[in-house]
Amino acid sequence: MINLKRQIIILLSISVLFSQSACEALKPKKVSAKDFPPDPRQRVEKNVNEGKGFRLMGNPNKGTNYEFASSNPLWRATLDTLDFMPLVSANYSGGIVVTDWYSENNSPNESVKISIRFLTNEIRSDALDINVFFKKCSTDSNNCSISKDNSNLVADLNLNILKKATKYQKEIIERNKKENPYIVGEQKQGDSRSKD
Repeated sequence: MINLKRQIIILLSISVLFSQSACEALKPKKVSAKDFPPDPRQRVEKNVNEGKGFRLMGNPNKGTNYEFASSNPLWRATLDTLDFMPLVSANYSGGIVVTDWYSENNSPNESVKISIRFLTNEIRSDALDINVFFKKCSTDSNNCSISKDNSNLVADLNLNILKKATKYQKEIIERNKKENPYIVGEQKQGDSRSKD
């Protein structure tokens, strides 16, 4: 009985393999050089019009595209917003920025520390996880208390960072507009993607 089941499985496997060898998808297609334009830009445009291609970061003149921290508007906006504070850690690959304790000259017994964790690279309201910590010390600086305060300052930081990131994103789009013949931006439902 076991031998019969094994033989049936082997026969079914062989029949599936033979039936798959007759599929059109596995056969190589004959391609003529006459069907493709010699200019690479025309080939790219033809492929995009036919829905066969895609482009990363919209620049046809560059080779491999690496997204460094300086090209990420959200990262740049965060560092620009916190540029007055000393940084303990700024790890782009880990997606976190942590400042050192910072205090104004007129209040040396009070200091603030900010940590920002990136949840996404998209510019949106829930992209950042911001935590603000306050340290209050007694006059002799021996007794300090640290508290987490995520109220108005967090909302102000988030709004400021998102505004700067949006501004940087628009600058990047404008700078690449001349090099990119295609429309840049998110496609909306019903959008025909035609240039005006």
